[in-house]
Order: sequence, then structure tokens, then C-alpha cells
Amino acid sequence: MATVQSLTKEVEEQSKLYNELRLKNAEAAELDAVRKRLGELKKSLAIANNGADGSKEGGKKKERLLLKTAKGTRDYGPGEMFCREHVERIVKECFVLYGGCALDTPVFERKDILAGKYGEDAKLIFDLEDQGGEQLALRYDHTVPLARYLAMGGATNTQSKLWQVGKVYRRDNPVMSKGRMREFSQADFDISGLWDTMIPDAEIISLLCTILSRLDIGEFTVKLNHRKILDGIFEVCGVPAEKIRPISSAVDKLDKLPWAEVKKEMTEEKGLDPSSADKIGEYVKHKGGRQLVSQLLEDKTLTANANAKQGLDEMVVLFDFLDAYKISDKISFDLSLARGLDYYTGIIYEAIVEASAPPGFKQADALAAADAPSTAPPPKKKAAKKAAGAEEEEEVDESQVGVGSIAAGGRYDNLVAMFTSAAAGEAKKGLPCVGVSVGLDRIFAIVWSKWVERGMRSKETMAYVMAAGDGLLTERMGLVQELREAGIRTDFLAKKKPKLPAQFAAGERDEVPFAIILGGDELKAGLVTVKEQKWELVNGKKTKVESADKGTQVKRAELVQWLKDTTTFKEWSSGRWA
Repeated sequence: MATVQSLTKEVEEQSKLYNELRLKNAEAAELDAVRKRLGELKKSLAIANNGADGSKEGGKKKERLLLKTAKGTRDYGPGEMFCREHVERIVKECFVLYGGCALDTPVFERKDILAGKYGEDAKLIFDLEDQGGEQLALRYDHTVPLARYLAMGGATNTQSKLWQVGKVYRRDNPVMSKGRMREFSQADFDISGLWDTMIPDAEIISLLCTILSRLDIGEFTVKLNHRKILDGIFEVCGVPAEKIRPISSAVDKLDKLPWAEVKKEMTEEKGLDPSSADKIGEYVKHKGGRQLVSQLLEDKTLTANANAKQGLDEMVVLFDFLDAYKISDKISFDLSLARGLDYYTGIIYEAIVEASAPPGFKQADALAAADAPSTAPPPKKKAAKKAAGAEEEEEVDESQVGVGSIAAGGRYDNLVAMFTSAAAGEAKKGLPCVGVSVGLDRIFAIVWSKWVERGMRSKETMAYVMAAGDGLLTERMGLVQELREAGIRTDFLAKKKPKLPAQFAAGERDEVPFAIILGGDELKAGLVTVKEQKWELVNGKKTKVESADKGTQVKRAELVQWLKDTTTFKEWSSGRWA
């Protein structure tokens, strides 16, 4: 094999030969042959040097690394993470407030654990390559791993309240700007065990309303339905037993598709008789509150169905509890709510806000007559560029998609039993459960724009220690440590003798409200100078408020208490910066 040295020598010799022939006015054919050979040698030399020049006659270019995140994933910068942590902190505080204990489960599971739990959404599960003989998949939600955990404990963990916060994965078409991604964070709270009817269900809905009321998301509604009522409706409308789950999945799309599209899916794709579809349409158009429950109880055809009657009786009890929690005004009993997951057995719910529906879409459009023109077409899709050997996918037009529900859940009484029975090879008693999942990324998509508009801060640092004069590095370090030990988030500029303007600039970049200035004379007198800084929004941009105030001299021994007594310190957890 030719080396760089030998190729270099050949290039020199071939170049010399070409120049000699050119000077002798050699025939064109001979010149072309030598020139061609020279080009080949130069190309070989470039490859040998690992630097092909990419010219028309050059070798293959070295491929460049594409610096980007995988489809459906994203990075969050420090400012965004500060906001996300604020949201997550509120959610966790509410979980603890309601008596919950934390749980953590693996981010991937055995594939057979996840199989058969998600209905038509099973195609969205991320499979992993075979690892050591185990077929694995990334978790789709927190509910199935929780049920597996309870089953592994023998389903004896009665009357527990467990919460989880972590990443889950779905191979869906992402809509990044709306918080709909392939990797996203969910916060779950579940109550397991035998309780009296509807008490834990009402507790979960109360928890959800508490969380959403404490987050800055605006007005919200919790849509509520019951799987037994919905199944009863399907049965009295003539839906065969084997089609109930597929038809339920179609009805679940009424929050984003017009009735005509949903009916078409039920009849043309899933083979339901059109007359049965029309009967379903008459039921699912209803929504309301306690009065709708009373109205349905007067429907003799519906109440003759055992499933529907049991569901309606439980809804009567539930509304009594929701009144006691003072949250009935947040509830909409909506018969079009279906929740597509197979494991739900009782009450189901989801929380929505104004941004949940696609732009221009109203639920009235969804429930319009099948022959009426719809004002809200389905989301437009555009073909994605297909990479070599990749499976072709469609990309959704983000301008045509809403955030969707920001939280959802329901009762799943048989999921734990599915695991215990499968493990024992015979029917085993399970553990009733009810829970809710909060979509942290979707909430962040709503909260972040408001956070920016209002000028919320992006870092926790409260005090910045500076030196006027000779640097005073060890003195700055000592005070920084003292303040940190007192629970005050403090920083300083990591230079020996920084100039005072550079120190102020560093503190201002992080919007630190307290500049604490050390001086030689003040140190001898046991004093420090504290200058409080504020920012304001000017034309949508945060600007420091200029002040002639030179600061306040505070006794070093009293500094910690002085800072803690300020309004800024007391309001710090709200995320405000001024």
C-alpha cells in the first residue's frame, strides 16, 4: 500500500514529467494521460493525508457531525430550567400536601410488561435493541411500571399514595412548541387499595384542581366521564363487544376532529353500523354537571344496562364529594371523553385550558351534523425529508395543533391483577388503583411565555459579594461561605483583583438583587455596604433600574438577618425579580 512519502514522491515526479512534456509541445493525448494520472495521484495523497479537498475530481468528503438533538427531544437552557423547576416544585409540594410518598421506577422495562396495555397506542412504544437476552422498551407512562411494582410486592400495599416524576417516551409525531414531544416529563400521583366508593377518586380530582390553581395557567376545566357509562352507551347503541375499545378510541378524538371525521373512522375503518354510530353521536354531544347525571338516570334504555347504571350511581356519589371539596365549578361531565388507554375501568378525566384545542377548533364543530361543513379541518401534515434507510414519517403543521390535555387519568382496577395473574399462571386478586398524570412539558409550554413576559428571573443567586479596592479575595470567600451557610444563595467573581465595574456587570447578568461590597476601612469597622438592585420591563426587555443610592451600611454581624428581613427575601420563592 502506498505511503504518504511514496505518493508525495510520485506526485513530484509526475508533475515534473507533465511540465517537461508541455515545454516540448507534446501531443495533446499524451499530455491528457499524464495530467489524468497526476490528478489521481494527488487525490490518493489527499486521502492518505485524511484531507480530501472535495473538488469535482477529488475524493469523498469527510462527513461532518450533525450537531442537533434527536427528533422529538430538546435541550432546556438555565432560564427555562429555572421555570421548569418552579413548576415541578409546586407539583411536588401538592403531592406531599395530599399525603403522597415518592417512588422511582426504571426508565426502561421488559417489553412484555408494557405489551397489551395501551390499545392502538402500542405502536408508539420505543423498542430497544436486545440486551443480554431481554427484550426491552422505554416506558410509555408511569402507570404500568407502578402496577408492575405493586404486583412484585404481592399486591399487598393497601391504601397507599405514591407519586413519581420522570421522563417517559412515545414514538409520536412531535409538536415541540406545544410541549408534545417524544421524550417528556410526567408527574403522577396514584392511590391504591380498597377504599369506600369514589373517595380516592374525588381526592385525586381535588389534588389536580389544587395543582392547576397554584400554577399560572389561567382558567382550566376538568372533563369527567366514566368508562362504565361509556361502555353502557356503546352496548345500548349496538356496538359489538369486540369493537368497544376501538370505537372508544375513535370517540376520544372528538376534542380535535369534527364528528363527521370520527363517524367515518367508526364506520369505514372500524366497521361499525352507521345507525349505531348515529345513536352514539346523540349521546356524546352531551356535557354538563350534576344535572346531566340526573338526566341520564331518567333514560330507561340506558339505565337498563348494568354497566351504565353502576357508573351513573357512582357519579352521583362523586358529585357530592366534589361539592365538599368546593371544586364542582371546575368540572364538566363530558360524555365525549373516552381516554384511549385500555386499562381504565371506571372514572376518567383530563384537564384542559384554552390552548388545548387546535387553533380555530371548537367542540361545537366536533359535534355538528355529519353532513354539515366543518370549520376546523384536521391538522395539516407535511412530508418529512427521508433519510437513507429510514422509515418515512409525516410532520405535523404546528400552527394547526393545540397543546392538548395538560393532565389526565382515571381508575384502573384490573391492571395490577393482570400482572399477578400472569406471574402465577392463574387468576389472582389484584389491587384497585386510581391516579392522575400531569404533563409538565405541556404546562411549561403555557407558563414559559408568561414567565418571560412578566420578567421572571432565571437564576436563584440572591447576593453577589464584591470588593472595592485591593481585591480582598479571601475576605470575599469568607463572607460568601458565611452567607451560604445561612441559606442565602451567594456568588462572587473568581478573580484575584477584579475591578468593581466588572463585578457589578457579573452580578447584573444574573439579576442578583443584593450587591454586597467589601472595603478595607469598612472591614476594620465591622461593616459592609449593601446595594439593592431592581429591574423593570421596558418595551418587553428587562432593564436595570438606575439609582443614585450608594447603598446601605450594615454591620457584618447583622448582615444575614438584615437580608432575611427584606421583602425581596420573603418573596423569593415566587420567582419574581423586582
